[in-house]
Amino acid sequence: MTCVIAGGGPAGAVLALLLARAGVEVTLLEKHADFLRDFRGDTIHPSTLRVLGELGLAEEFLKLPHRKAHELRLATDAGDIRLASLRGLPGGYDYIAFVPQWDFLTLVTKAASAYPNFRLLMNAEAHDLIREDGAVRGVRYRDPSGEHELRATLTVAADGRRSVLRERAGLVPQDLKAPMDVLWFRLPRHDGDPDDTFLRVSSGHMMVAINRETYWQLAYLIPKGGYGPLTEQGIDALRRPVATLLPYLADRVGQIEGFDDVSVLTVALNRLRRWHRPGFLCIGDAAHAMSPVFGVGINLAVQDAVAAANLLAAPLAAGRPITEAMLHRLQRRRMLPTRITQAAQRVVQNRVISAALGRRFDPSGLPRDVTRIPLLNRLPRRFIGLGVLPEHVKSPES
Repeated sequence: MTCVIAGGGPAGAVLALLLARAGVEVTLLEKHADFLRDFRGDTIHPSTLRVLGELGLAEEFLKLPHRKAHELRLATDAGDIRLASLRGLPGGYDYIAFVPQWDFLTLVTKAASAYPNFRLLMNAEAHDLIREDGAVRGVRYRDPSGEHELRATLTVAADGRRSVLRERAGLVPQDLKAPMDVLWFRLPRHDGDPDDTFLRVSSGHMMVAINRETYWQLAYLIPKGGYGPLTEQGIDALRRPVATLLPYLADRVGQIEGFDDVSVLTVALNRLRRWHRPGFLCIGDAAHAMSPVFGVGINLAVQDAVAAANLLAAPLAAGRPITEAMLHRLQRRRMLPTRITQAAQRVVQNRVISAALGRRFDPSGLPRDVTRIPLLNRLPRRFIGLGVLPEHVKSPES
């Protein structure tokens, strides 16, 4: 086995596709039986759409049920504020596509399955590393049939913000703090409801409403560690603010029968100082957990995968050793966009989210339409749409 990747999220799935496409023997381990998890993000930004286009998958992707957002809008008690417009962004894609992540992952892994050197193992949980002579030589995983070992030249941890393999490698992320957690739940969507996905802010409250056609996927922000105190107040402590923030849902909030209908996403913002060991690499959330701010987590993970394949696919396919110098080169390339993106997220967390949840946010001084100010629109348009140091597919196709 040349490469084993733990974690079937965006980083792991895209890297597996790119390596398989280059002729590398690769196995992707996904610990769940499917990709169906509501707390996974929906936002596919232009940077990822460009990657799909370069792989010949954009047309198939756009056949999936999706909604396009050409602008970002903040709904406040004083009215709506247009924060940014992606129209005019170079590269052929000037919108964010909202697609359930399970559809995106199914598309990517299906494309990878066209290559005979790709293998996807579901219900396969990587729980430890194989070490020999000071280097990682593969993983130990368990599935319904028992315990197994899988040896590999390169082992990639793409197993998320609570990465088990990262811990086994002795890599500890630097905690950059996040002031909030997120409650995920859904309510039916009716005719006459708004069409767009949007952010709603009011004094003491903040939530995101994602239009999934037949239902709303809702994200209600609470102060970090606030879930326990909220549950002690009973489910009406959640129903009331939802009905107040989004009055058209008032007749439906009773369908949140209890906190069993709610998933809690513990928000983390962190990054590793070192992403690798000999024979071992972390990418995506395993290397840098992103805040939900800007919805860029999926896209940073995909960019990591593209950069990793650009640097490592050819030597892996040729059977050449993967040195720590190669892995460190990847870390250096991806650390700059990670740092800049997380710095911007911290600004929004501290100045907007903390202020809103602490009843200190006042939108009255903001312009109603930021997009009319060219400089203020141009920078966020490129930052949100393409990110810092966007990657292009340069890995070979066998």
